[in-house]
Amino acid sequence: MRETVRGRRVRTAAAALTAVALLATGVLTGCDSSSDNRANGSPAKRRPSPTPVWDRSPDSIAAVGDSITRGFDACVVLSDCPEVSWATGSDATVNSLALRLMGAPAVAERAWNYARSGAEVSDLPAQMTQAAARKPELVTVMVGANDACADTTASMTPVEEFRTSFTGALRELRRTAPKSQVYVSSVPDLKRLWSTGRGNPLGRQIWKLGICATMLGDAEDESVQAQQRRTEVQDRVKAYNGVLRDVCAKDRRCRYDGGAVFDYRFSGDQLSRWDWFHPSKNGQGRLAEIAYRNITAVRPPV
Repeated sequence: MRETVRGRRVRTAAAALTAVALLATGVLTGCDSSSDNRANGSPAKRRPSPTPVWDRSPDSIAAVGDSITRGFDACVVLSDCPEVSWATGSDATVNSLALRLMGAPAVAERAWNYARSGAEVSDLPAQMTQAAARKPELVTVMVGANDACADTTASMTPVEEFRTSFTGALRELRRTAPKSQVYVSSVPDLKRLWSTGRGNPLGRQIWKLGICATMLGDAEDESVQAQQRRTEVQDRVKAYNGVLRDVCAKDRRCRYDGGAVFDYRFSGDQLSRWDWFHPSKNGQGRLAEIAYRNITAVRPPV
């Protein structure tokens, strides 16, 4: 039986509509799928969001470094006072970084202080080994002042040796605690500390005992030679801070303070009443504020 003209037209129109529908489906599928999915015909898959590298609320802290982190001369003359440490202290008036992040009950159980008064950067790898054994979520680092505070400027730690020791310290941490975060404080501006404390007669007498001789020795001497010596020490501190920044930048879980401690202007109330050099309880509190602000920030300081 012969097909009518009307029948042929209906079949042609239906075929055209089917082709258009298939074409539209292909276009839409192409918009929602990756090129790989188009090739194998599988449906598009949503990629999971990456886990943030920096945790702004760590739940355990280990501190490494020197006398500043030990709270030296903040409570009793010529003595450590770790309970007022900016990093791990339990003193409520200081409100340490650990207290701000974890609260008082947790500090006694999950905050450890491995800093040592008099420590230089060469001591840092051993301290990091101790800290890493705890598998802390955060390690704080403040070191470098003693490397510049030598008997003479010639005795200051060379910059490349400083780099080698700090790099080795991070390597020691990563060997045992690869996921621990690291917060690195800049070295304070020793020249500004000299400028702030030199007006105090008691402080000058204590300085004569040998505290940071390169910067504080002959505190009232403002000769060209003395000024050049102090500038050399300040330049070395800046170089150390450059090393801390650069080495830290190569570690995905390391955050440098952007020079915040170096830039901070400690007042007389924020320096020890015994040596006018180390932070007082007030000064320890200011260090804690700086650290907390940088650690909890969405983005690292620049």
